[in-house]
Amino acid sequence: MDRPTVLFPLFDRVQSLDVTGPLEVFHGAASIPGHAHRAPRVVTASPDGAPVRTDSGLTLLPDTALDRVGAIDTLVVPGGPGTRTPDPRLVTWVAERAPHARRVASVCTGAFVLAEAGLLDGRRATTHWDHCATLARRFPDITVDPDPIFVRDGPLTTSAGVTAGIDLALALVEDDLGADAALLIARHLVMFLRRPSGQAQFSTHLATRTARRPALRDLQHWIADNPAADLSVPALAERAGFSPRQFSRLFTAEVGTTPGRHVERVRLETARRLLQESDDGVTAIARACGLGTDEALRRAFVRSLGCTPTEYRNRFRTTT
Repeated sequence: MDRPTVLFPLFDRVQSLDVTGPLEVFHGAASIPGHAHRAPRVVTASPDGAPVRTDSGLTLLPDTALDRVGAIDTLVVPGGPGTRTPDPRLVTWVAERAPHARRVASVCTGAFVLAEAGLLDGRRATTHWDHCATLARRFPDITVDPDPIFVRDGPLTTSAGVTAGIDLALALVEDDLGADAALLIARHLVMFLRRPSGQAQFSTHLATRTARRPALRDLQHWIADNPAADLSVPALAERAGFSPRQFSRLFTAEVGTTPGRHVERVRLETARRLLQESDDGVTAIARACGLGTDEALRRAFVRSLGCTPTEYRNRFRTTT
């Protein structure tokens, strides 16, 4: 029985890690005892078979040209600046060949190639957080979710930026060879945690702008360190030295979200971290993160993450 083929199309100004990261995962599957005959065969191809230059200056030598590629099991389209205005030959080839593959995936801005080929119309997808708004604006028929590491919609899977492609590839290997195989590969790659698809692309601290004013900037740090404190607008305004009205206006302008929404995000992230890393019960975590009660914590999780705190812990727990 022939081994399934995983194809990586290459193009000029591709992001090198979008290719090499997932490629190493699939390659690693062949070294697992008992799985060599089922592990995929990795193939790279450029539109004309010629070498391509990555955005970081590396030169990649493809195995073949796109029009010489045989049957494909899994198509993985990498991202990079070359996807902003993708090679029409690549888009046409993807549109023609992708429907015949068992599954199709994109890494980072590779989602733009899938979108140009019409494969994401009416589907949910993600891409690098910095390009989600552009993807949604250019392709309004796509439901773009900026939060997850990767999004599955039928046979199509799109991932967030760069290293998220490794998480995506590990998930695909797990589908084919099982969790033990994926964990062995993750361990070999020295990945401390194989992030499931529902994990956020980045934390609240990375997702939120830092205020320019020292008083507001210091307040942001204090909120993160004291999520269970009184974080009402009047209390925060007094701590920062502004009137409540002035504080709300300045905070929203400089941080990009309202004080109430920022506090909610910080408390939710605190709860997520405690559920992942501690043995504390849900009641204790609700108090520690400032949400107060089990029910308030449950509502916040269902509203923002689509699961209960217990379900989240079962999926994302990182300690034994």
